[in-house]
Amino acid sequence: MTSLRAAGLKARRRAREFLIQALYQHQLTGHDVAELRRQFTERDNFAAADQQYFDAVLGAIIERQDSLNQQIAVHATRGEDQLDPVARAILWIGLFELAERPDVPERVVINEAVELTKRFGNTDSHRFVNALLDRARREVQASSGTSSDA
Repeated sequence: MTSLRAAGLKARRRAREFLIQALYQHQLTGHDVAELRRQFTERDNFAAADQQYFDAVLGAIIERQDSLNQQIAVHATRGEDQLDPVARAILWIGLFELAERPDVPERVVINEAVELTKRFGNTDSHRFVNALLDRARREVQASSGTSSDA
């Protein structure tokens, strides 16, 4: 992997970390996209993140949060209302990427979600996130007519 590609992957992961924080904050405070963007772009270490990705995904997820919650409810093995805000934020990102970001391989979406859940989520939440996103991945593949495991 070239160092430029590695830097890009780190910037994308950093953007996801900021997204988790912003979406968590949104759930607790109700801050809108403009307020969240303002707060996060003012952080010193935000420059290391993929800022375009952060902006695009944050707005889209907040706009679609009800739909994303419905998808969680469909694929969840436990009550969607039992999710903590961190797991919900990670699932929102993963579900959005699976459905709307074909530039991100499905395995990367799920792996990133699992790793971020291990880092930020409750103990063993990563298993729930992995299973839910895998079920969603299969549904996306079925609806798009693809059978790739990529």
